[in-house]
Amino acid sequence: MKTPIPLPVLSDTMKTGRLTGWLKQPGDLVRAGEPLATMESDKAVMDVEAFSDGFLGGPLALPGTEIPVGATIGYLCSSREECGEGQDNPSPAPRTDSPPVRPSSPVAPSAPLVASPPASAGPGAGEPLLPPGGGQGRATPYARGLASDLQIPLDTLAPGADGLIHARQVLEAALGRQDPDLSHAPPSRLRPPTAMESAVARNMLETRGTPLFHLTSRFSLEPLTLAAKSREISLTLALVRASALAVAQFPRVNSLWTRQGLLERERIDVGVAVDTGEGLVTPILRDAGARPMDELREDWRILKQKAVLGRLTPEDYSGGTFYLSNLGTHPEVLSFDAILPPTASAILAVAAPAEGGTVHMTLACDHRTLYGAHAARFMGALGKLLEAPETWMGERP
Repeated sequence: MKTPIPLPVLSDTMKTGRLTGWLKQPGDLVRAGEPLATMESDKAVMDVEAFSDGFLGGPLALPGTEIPVGATIGYLCSSREECGEGQDNPSPAPRTDSPPVRPSSPVAPSAPLVASPPASAGPGAGEPLLPPGGGQGRATPYARGLASDLQIPLDTLAPGADGLIHARQVLEAALGRQDPDLSHAPPSRLRPPTAMESAVARNMLETRGTPLFHLTSRFSLEPLTLAAKSREISLTLALVRASALAVAQFPRVNSLWTRQGLLERERIDVGVAVDTGEGLVTPILRDAGARPMDELREDWRILKQKAVLGRLTPEDYSGGTFYLSNLGTHPEVLSFDAILPPTASAILAVAAPAEGGTVHMTLACDHRTLYGAHAARFMGALGKLLEAPETWMGERP
């Protein structure tokens, strides 16, 4: 019996994953819980583990390809003889060198070798495919019919991560969200985005429908900087604690607008934007307003290390209720607006100190949840906490 091995879903924002390599070969005996392959999600590199004992069978998905979540990447067989296809001919590694391409003719990535992508792989993923023709590329029948009705030429659309044009691409083109005309641009090379880059771009698009307003205040960080240094904690961690304490005074800041109603959270989980050099991740410090500072400091050390190594798990970066983005180490940044993540109603952007030592902090708010007076009162409470950190930071651990 051959049982499909699906690409696991590691976060609610993950739509595809990139298979980075196989740790086993077709015909190898594997045990339940043993790593079979490595994959890059939208935030980290993770192991794909066997869900039961068996033998790895092919065909195997090619390393280096983008694969829809839930799609089949290989098989577990009850015996070595059942492995069949792919046992003696494992999939070759893809070429990494790519020839120059014209920007006006997007290159469709090769479709991953999957047995039968599930419906969760995207709109029309379970539909039979029509053969390509007329230079229109591979598209689902629904996408073709929709493109015909909306008069959208299929040859102007870039395919999805699975190499197919779905209804989503057609609708985005109809709404004006299509690639610009680069027919007169200089020669260039087309590089597929990493899983993290795709996730960031997707999340940014999802925030476009959120009605935001921004409120900027000017504070002095000198008292907080001195207090943090004396207690051997980072300024970012001190800002996390101060923000969480201010949120605790105004719980509405910790709520979230949903289609069912206003979600009032009972714990303050602060996400912090971290630049890994390869992309942006937001590790979450759970219960940041109530836990001892020494626990938060150790958690923050571990989270930063995992972020740099690309080993954050969904539990590490999902579900923040308030967010902080600190660019204070870049002296040229005097003020900026941060993008609001979908699980929160507010994010605080901290710029670099200006002349006189004051810092601009900008709060981006979801106007469905927070109004101007809410944001103003929150910033007032935060300012008082920054002025007197000795009243809440506690003794040195």
